Amino acid sequence: MLTSLSDTATRVETANTTSCPVCDGPSHRLFQRHGFWIQECRSCSHRFARPDDADRHVATVYGDDYFFGGGAGYENYLSEADLLRAHGRRYGKLPKRWMSAGRMLDVGAAAGFVLRGFHDEGWSGEGVEPNAAMARYARETLGMHVSAGSLEDFQPADGNAGGFDLVSLIQVIGHFIEPRDALANVERLTRPGGYCLIESWNVQSWSARLFGENWHEYSPPSVLHWFSPRTLNALMAPFGFEPVAQGRPQKWLNVGHARSLLAHKADASLIAKLARTTFRCLPASLNLPYPSEDLFWTLYRKAPATSEESR
Repeated sequence: MLTSLSDTATRVETANTTSCPVCDGPSHRLFQRHGFWIQECRSCSHRFARPDDADRHVATVYGDDYFFGGGAGYENYLSEADLLRAHGRRYGKLPKRWMSAGRMLDVGAAAGFVLRGFHDEGWSGEGVEPNAAMARYARETLGMHVSAGSLEDFQPADGNAGGFDLVSLIQVIGHFIEPRDALANVERLTRPGGYCLIESWNVQSWSARLFGENWHEYSPPSVLHWFSPRTLNALMAPFGFEPVAQGRPQKWLNVGHARSLLAHKADASLIAKLARTTFRCLPASLNLPYPSEDLFWTLYRKAPATSEESR
């Protein structure tokens, strides 16, 4: 019995000291959401969760049900085509304050709507998406070159692996199991002096702190990381990316999608329950502006090649 208690204590302590995926510092458990522990780094305060089965995580969480099954995903992802394309156009304009439109890679491209928006603004390039059905839709319906597979295995169509002027991760960085592994590939694919554009939820926003553990974005296993601008900068720095600009995106929300998410979070706060009641009265196809207070984007520039590297 003593041995069993000791083993249990050891397992609990191990779980409570999982190393931080940003800085490798020790973490401690804060609270549970959907059966997963939300952990916080004692050094940098990054918050994260660990999936039960890392090997099958992507296939299990981001299958077709994620895009059409409601819950933590979408009731019908394809119905948001116009919203997402407009979002891509807004982001397509943004980097042109610092660079000319060039060759880009959209990570987590899904059905290619955001990538199509970038193309509308003069960008060329391609996408990578783990869901094969979404990638096929992008190719066959939109004519976008979107590869089905992981970022780790991605190879550009023209074979120029390090030649992207811009790599975009729009609402993607929080979904990686190991974000540093993902960013090692982003660094590999971005040309020296190129840029990386990231949109993420802000765990240090006013609303995230107000709602605490009932903040709507604590939604593992779909989302596994909750960054602040500071922790995202810390994650990017070792890969040679420096922040150039930061802001809040303009974002619109489909009522059907919002209603599905609120229904999935049936145990959420009183405000969320009141919002769910309100959304029931609105048509699912209606689009509403999202306040964006708990979202941020950051544009990073990769260090230029040194004289030795350019020879």
